[in-house]
Formats: sequence, structure tokens, C-alpha cells
Amino acid sequence: MPGAAAAGAQVGHPATRPQSDPDAGADAAARSARIATLDWAALEDDIRACRACVLCERREQAVPGVGDRQARWMFVGEGPGAEEDQRGEPFVGQAGRLLDNMLAAIGLERGKEVYIANAVKCRPPHNRTPERAELTACLPYLERQIALVQPTLLIALGRPAAQALLDRDVAISAARGKRFERKGIPVVVTYHPAYLLRNPLDKAKAWEDLCFARRLMGGEG
Repeated sequence: MPGAAAAGAQVGHPATRPQSDPDAGADAAARSARIATLDWAALEDDIRACRACVLCERREQAVPGVGDRQARWMFVGEGPGAEEDQRGEPFVGQAGRLLDNMLAAIGLERGKEVYIANAVKCRPPHNRTPERAELTACLPYLERQIALVQPTLLIALGRPAAQALLDRDVAISAARGKRFERKGIPVVVTYHPAYLLRNPLDKAKAWEDLCFARRLMGGEG
């Protein structure tokens, strides 16, 4: 998930320094600047070698992203689950099957016009919600993925993804049906498929959100 090192540079674990330490801020800025120069191959290598936060300690492997690297639609989830951690690909479990069904409902399919990533690239223990420091550590990777894909629309699946993309705390219920922006790219917020598996009555709301996103892509709203 989050992340530092690939091309040799080892970055100190954020927890080893006080947040007020100016060296920690300088390290983070240098790391972000370095990640912003990476091509796809170097970026994915960097993600897989990352040691920038505690999530690296218990992962099987980091999970960079998957799909069309020139996609118009980019979906951002929360973080890998157990099956994703084993296979190295996002959204391959039950939630992934539901996401594929959601894509199909609006005429899309994985790998065509769609790129899928997560806000954090390593599995949080016991599938807990990623912490702010973990989202922050991984954000340069997500930003670089967005810069390389250059999507027409970003869809945040769940609160942590919305928080990462919008740089603020977000309540899904309040954010639904609204057009946000990240650096000029429209952002739509909806429920994470794993949430929908636990709360199937909200699938109708997610369908409304996808229809709203489709209208945005069509130039409406």
C-alpha cells in the first residue's frame, strides 16, 4: 500500500519520528516528488517494495492496480482484502464480483475504459479501515496513477477513498449525488461494494450514483 522505496532509497517509518520533525516533512516531500516522475513499470515496482507505513509489515504483497491505463473511468476503492493480498490484484473477491456487476449495469467492463485502484496498496490487518497516516503515506502512489491514466471521471468507492481523493472527511450519505473535483477531474462518491454486500438495501442508491456518473460522462450535470 503506502509507500517508499523501490529504486534503492529507504525512507524512515513515519512512526519513528515526531510529526513536527522538519526532516520527516522533507523526506515525505522528496519521496512524493520522486514518485511523481515514475513510469508505470517503475511505479508498480516501487509500490511492491514500499516500506513507508506499518501496513507493509503483514502483507503478502502490495496491490498496485489493474485495468486500462488510458481509461476514461477510474474507480478507487479502500484497500486490498485477503484474496487481493494473495493474488496481487484489486477487487477479486466477492466485492470484486459485485463491482463487475455494477460496471456491467452501466455498460462497462473491467479492463476496457476502466482502471481500478485502491487508496492504500497493502491490506490493513483484519480488513480494518485504513488510518489517516496510511492514506497519506500511500497518496503519492494514487496521485501518480491518476496522472498516468488521466481519467475523465474518478469514482470513490467508500469513505476512505473519498477522503483520499477529496482531502477531507466525507460522509457518503451527504456526498452522494454531488459533483466534486480533484485537480480538475470530476469525482463521484458512492458506497464500497463490500458495504453493499452487508447492506443490500443500499444497492439501489449505488445504482443511482452510477447513473449520475454516467450522466456526468455524457456531459450532463
